[in-house]
Amino acid sequence: MKIFKEDLVLTEDTTFDESIEVEGNITGRFDLKVAGNIVAGDIVANDIVARNIDAWDIDAWNIDAGDIVANDIVAGNIVARNIVARNIVARNIVAYAFIIAYSAFKCNSWKCRRENGFARCLDGVIEIKQDKVCSKCGHKLT
Repeated sequence: MKIFKEDLVLTEDTTFDESIEVEGNITGRFDLKVAGNIVAGDIVANDIVARNIDAWDIDAWNIDAGDIVANDIVAGNIVARNIVARNIVARNIVAYAFIIAYSAFKCNSWKCRRENGFARCLDGVIEIKQDKVCSKCGHKLT
């Protein structure tokens, strides 16, 4: 495992062939690929690819991981084996078996690849957000 005593600032797309532990935060809008696990405070990156992610906050465009265990997840798209978090806010979420949020769970869609998979928000409800579209042409409104 590679250990960083301070923040890890990404200045380019970065790949590690082993697990990493960052005592600070991971920042930089670049791709981060880790062959093993990521343990860090906050993670802010374009794409995160890892086996397991254990973090306070994750803010990413795309996350492709085995397991995600985090306080807050804010992402464009999430593809993972299992997701457990305090808050999940994302466009689309795909997990193998289950998606668990403690307080808030907001997304456009969620899906489990396993037939009896499930999604739950323990202290709230799952809020499916609908994109606003033009009533005349059907294009998404920003």
